[in-house]
Amino acid sequence: MTPHIKRLATAFAISAVMVALAGCQKPEGPAQKAGKAIDQGAAKAGQAIQNAGNSIQKTAKGNP
Repeated sequence: MTPHIKRLATAFAISAVMVALAGCQKPEGPAQKAGKAIDQGAAKAGQAIQNAGNSIQKTAKGNP
């Protein structure tokens, strides 16, 4: 086999494995959905806390 054909065969094999694995993935259950919602809520709360801290620092420096 030429190197070009070997690369093509390898790429095809990897693609076939990835397609097969993607088909095996189970849909999200209620616990996974709830976990994602909790993660998103925590991220939003963290951003709000960060924004509040920045606002406090600006006010303390005299830059409202």
